[in-house]
Amino acid sequence: MPDVRMSDDHLDCDPALERQPVLLARSHAAASGGSRLPDGTVRGRVRSTLQRCRSGTRTLIRVEQHELGPRVYVFGQRVHEFALGLGVLGLLAAGVGLRVVPFDDGVQALVLLGVWLVIKDWRDLVPRLRNTSLHSRVAIHRPPGSLRARRPGLPLVVAGVTLLVAAVNAASALTPNIAWRGRLLLQVEPINSIPIFHGIAFPLSVALGLTAVYLSRRRRRALHLAIGLLLGLAVLNVVKGLDVEEAALDLALAFGLYRGRHAFDVEHEPIVMRSLVIPLTVASLALVVAGTASVWVAGRTDPSVGIAARETAALLSWQPGPIAFDDPGAPYTVRMLMVVALLAASWALFRPRRPRRTGSAERSRAQTLVREHGRDTLAGFKLRNGLEYFFSSDRRAFLGYRIEGRVLLVAGDAVGPDDALPGLIGETRAFAGAHGLRVGVLGASRAAAKVWQRSGFRSLYLGDEAIVETAAFSLEGRQIRKVRQSVSRLVAAGYTATVERVGELSPTTRGQLEEVSERWRAGEPERGFAMSIGGLDDIAATDGVVVVARDEAGSARGWIHFLPAYGRAAMSLSLMRRDPETPNGLTEFLVVRAIELLRERGIEELSLNFAAFAQPLRSPRGQLDRVFAKLLGFASHWFQIESLYRFNAKFFPRWEPRYLLYQGSTALPAIGLAALVAEGQLPRPLTALLRTGGAPA
Repeated sequence: MPDVRMSDDHLDCDPALERQPVLLARSHAAASGGSRLPDGTVRGRVRSTLQRCRSGTRTLIRVEQHELGPRVYVFGQRVHEFALGLGVLGLLAAGVGLRVVPFDDGVQALVLLGVWLVIKDWRDLVPRLRNTSLHSRVAIHRPPGSLRARRPGLPLVVAGVTLLVAAVNAASALTPNIAWRGRLLLQVEPINSIPIFHGIAFPLSVALGLTAVYLSRRRRRALHLAIGLLLGLAVLNVVKGLDVEEAALDLALAFGLYRGRHAFDVEHEPIVMRSLVIPLTVASLALVVAGTASVWVAGRTDPSVGIAARETAALLSWQPGPIAFDDPGAPYTVRMLMVVALLAASWALFRPRRPRRTGSAERSRAQTLVREHGRDTLAGFKLRNGLEYFFSSDRRAFLGYRIEGRVLLVAGDAVGPDDALPGLIGETRAFAGAHGLRVGVLGASRAAAKVWQRSGFRSLYLGDEAIVETAAFSLEGRQIRKVRQSVSRLVAAGYTATVERVGELSPTTRGQLEEVSERWRAGEPERGFAMSIGGLDDIAATDGVVVVARDEAGSARGWIHFLPAYGRAAMSLSLMRRDPETPNGLTEFLVVRAIELLRERGIEELSLNFAAFAQPLRSPRGQLDRVFAKLLGFASHWFQIESLYRFNAKFFPRWEPRYLLYQGSTALPAIGLAALVAEGQLPRPLTALLRTGGAPA
C-alpha cells in the first residue's frame, strides 16, 4: 500500500478536498513531512476535517491532541507554538505591569511555559529556516497554495465595496461638518485648515473610486494604492470633521484588502520615473493653466493673482471658491479635465506587464519539440510567424499563443510529452493571471481537450477537421461523380499537377505562385490563426510541399500547400490558391491530384481543412440541431461555414472534432470575440477605424 506523510494541521476547509482528498493530501504531504499514514487514514482525516467545516465548528479557541504535542487553533487557524508563547508572555507582562496579576509561582510557571514555546519553534522566526510548505506567515499556519480555496469572485466584490466607500468619502468631503464636531476641532486646529482638508479628501476619494476598476481586474498596484488612499482618507476624515464613522469604514476596508491581498496577483509594467515626470508635469500644468484661464475669463471680476490661485485650487478640489462665475459650466469643464487626467494617469499606472517577446533560441527549441512530439496534424502550424511561445519550467513542452485584447489565445494543442502537459497548463494559467489575461484554446483535439478539462477548463465544440485516408480514396462510384467530372474537365483542358518542396522552388516558380496568390486575395490580408500560415514566405512553410496546377502552356494557375505532421505519415492543408480566371473545378482537381501524388510519397492521411460546426450540418441529432443548421446556413452569407463543409464532404473524409477551451462562462464572450479577430473573421477595432477614416466599420 502506498504511503503518505501528513498531519491534521495541513488540512483546511477547502472544497477542493472533496473532489480529490487523497491526491491533494499526498501532494501536500510529500513536501511537508510528518508521520506515515495509509490511504484509509488519509481519507478519514480529510473526511473528518470536511465534516467539521460543514458543521461550522470553528470555535474561538480549540485544542487538539497530537502525537507531537497539543495543537492550538484560533478561529480554525493553527497557531505556531512560538506565537502562542509570545502571546502568553505579552499578556503576563501587561498584567504584571498594570498590577492586575501578581507575580507569584503560578505566573512564573506560565512564564517558563511561554519561554519554552518560543524556544521550541524559534526557526519559524527566520523565513529562510521556516517550513514554507506548511505556512508562509509568522503567526498563523497558512495552507499552501495548492490547498487554499480560490475565490475568483473576491476582486469583483472588493471593487464594489471600494467604490461604495469612495462614494461615502466623496459625499463626506463635499458636505459641511456637524456643528458640535466642528466646534471641537476648532480647539485643536485653525479654522483655515478645515476647508483644506475637505479639498484634499475629495480628489483622494475620486482616486479611490478609480482604483476600484482595477481592483476588479486583480491589479496588485491598485491594491497597494487603495490601501494607501484608505489610510490617508481615514486620517483626513478625522482632521476635517471628526468623521470617525467614515474613518472606521476606511480602516476596515484597508484591513480587508490587506487580508485578501493574495487574490490580486496581476503584475505591472515597472514605473520609470524619467518617463513619468514629463507627462505628469505637463498634465499638472495644463490643469492649473485651464483652471486659471477659466477664473480670468469666466469670473465676474478681474481677480488678483492670489484670488485666482485660490479659486483654481478650489476648482480642482471641487470646493466653493471666492469667485462667482457668470457661466456655471466653466467650473465643471475644469473638473472634467481633472477626471480625464486621473483616468489617463490610472491607465498608465495600472497597465499589466506585457509578456516578453519570444527570442530566436526559444523558436529553435520550439522547432525541436515539434519535430520530436508534433504528432497532431496542427502541430506544424505552431512554427508560423506571429506566434509567441510559452514553455514549461523544464522546457519539455510549449504552446503557441497570441494576445488579442485581454485574452491569451492558445493555438491548437500544446506540444511535448504527455506527462509534461498538465504542468504546462498550470504554469500557463499562472502566467496569464500574472499578466491580467484570460486563457482560451482554439482548435484543441479531443485528447488535448480532456487534459485541459482536468485542469478546470470547459470545452465547446467548434467543428470538425476533415481527414482523408489516401489509401481508401478513389474517384470510382456514383457518389463522387461530380468531383470526377471536375477532374476530367481540367485534364481535357490540358491541366497537369506536380508536387514540389517549398525549399526547392525555383525563383521563377515561386514568383508565379505569388502572382496567383495576389490575384486570388485581391488585396485582402491573409486570414487564419490555429490552422493556417501567413504565406509561402512564412517560416513554417519551408518544411512543406506545394501541389501546383499548370495549364497547357506550363504556367502555374493554382496551388495548395501542405505542412507535415511529424511522427506520423500525415500532412495538413495550410494554403489554397487559384487564379480567379481558371475553369470551375480547379480546386477539386488540385485536391485529388494532391491525394494521389502524396500517396505515392507514403502519406497515409491528408487533413484538408476545418469545417466549423459541421456536425449539425452533417448529421443533426434532433430538432435543435436542425434549427441550428438553418442558422448556420444564414450565417454563411458572411462566413464560410456551410460552403467549407460542403467542399470537404465531397472527398468523404473522416471527421475529427476540434474544441474551444475556456475557463468560465463569463470569459467565453471575450474569448470568442478574440478567436474571431485572430482568425480574421472580424477586424481589429483600431484597424477598422483606420480603414474607414474614424467611422465604425
